[in-house]
Amino acid sequence: ESMQPQRDPRTELPPTTENNPTLEDPTPDYMNLLGMIFSMCGLMLKLKWCAWIAVYCSFISFANSRSSEDTKQMMSSFMLSISAVVMSYLQNPQPMSPPW
Repeated sequence: ESMQPQRDPRTELPPTTENNPTLEDPTPDYMNLLGMIFSMCGLMLKLKWCAWIAVYCSFISFANSRSSEDTKQMMSSFMLSISAVVMSYLQNPQPMSPPW
């Protein structure tokens, strides 16, 4: 019988995203897209709650992003959501009314 050396699981390298793209977390991309959609709804439809959800999505996208990712798209999404909040409050400075 041949004695094959056992592979020690402690010495194996953990899987990385460079050699396995399926391990990449899609959350920042989805939140970035949702933030853009809600920003547009907040700007076009003058909905304050859409603008606030866009800011929230932008923060989640920023918090879950990797440092190696391109920050231009994230910053543009964040600035778009902030501008949606500012524009909706400039046009109607009353506070949001609760939905109930």
